[in-house]
Amino acid sequence: MVETIASVELPIDEQLEIRKKRIVPLKPLNGSEKRISIVTGIHGDELEGQYVCYELGRRINENIESLKGIVDIYPTLNPLGIDSITRGIPAFDLDMNRIFPGAEDGSMAEHVASKIIESIKGSDVCIDIHASNIFLTEIPQVRISNETKETLLPYAKKLNVDYIWIHSAATVLEATLAHSLNSIGTPTLVVEMGVGMRITKSYCNQLTDGIFSLMKELGIWDGDTIETKEPIISTDGSVNFINAASYGIFVPSVLHWMDVKKGDHIGDIVDPLNSVVLDRIESPCDGIVFTLREYPVVNEGSLIARILERSGE
Repeated sequence: MVETIASVELPIDEQLEIRKKRIVPLKPLNGSEKRISIVTGIHGDELEGQYVCYELGRRINENIESLKGIVDIYPTLNPLGIDSITRGIPAFDLDMNRIFPGAEDGSMAEHVASKIIESIKGSDVCIDIHASNIFLTEIPQVRISNETKETLLPYAKKLNVDYIWIHSAATVLEATLAHSLNSIGTPTLVVEMGVGMRITKSYCNQLTDGIFSLMKELGIWDGDTIETKEPIISTDGSVNFINAASYGIFVPSVLHWMDVKKGDHIGDIVDPLNSVVLDRIESPCDGIVFTLREYPVVNEGSLIARILERSGE
């Protein structure tokens, strides 16, 4: 069943609609069923979640007899952004993930945000799927704030991701969908993976497998599932950031998700005009490259890589 959860009139006889697909078991509902919500498309340049929504629905439809709970799929929370290949809400220059929980009587964006919260709240778990932006590639990971780790970590471990990053909460996170839902008692996990404007099928399938495992744990699914990965779990203190020291073109010397040693060559920032290396970048520690620059043009301060530091064990 497809349901419109928010509808706003736009100029020139157009309509903005936010829709969800609800998939229910074959047997009539009795009110005790668990519910999971899969959310994506907040940023118009992040498309990895689109394939996850497709694949999740496809697998459920092919094995509908194994569904014992409710699955709500929200593939496009920012349809204007996706249609225009724009990260935020076009014409407003607004990041949609900075306006939650919204207000029903507020601006167009705030009104839509409030309707989204109203629709998702009460889910037993919500998974908010993001890709990286066009500049960086990320491994499949769940990001959890310190204040929610006790509740969310058991769910995150079921999602078949490579990495769980427990980070300190920043003020800006208070206006995100995940923070707003967690604040009202709807457990919400943020997944980051891949790169902007692309679909990485291997990552999407990996996460979809994990969603089915979590659904089985919740009693929503009783079909076959995989044995999920044991993720690496770390805090902010385990993560080293590498930023560009100059303007130029970044040429990597490592691959994404590669082991490196302290002092290993990560890459160079080069000057194409004068054919010189402006900055040789080396790893500050032993660890794993879990974020790597995808878009080669960099400015001073641009993020080049994140390295998950290995312990001394």
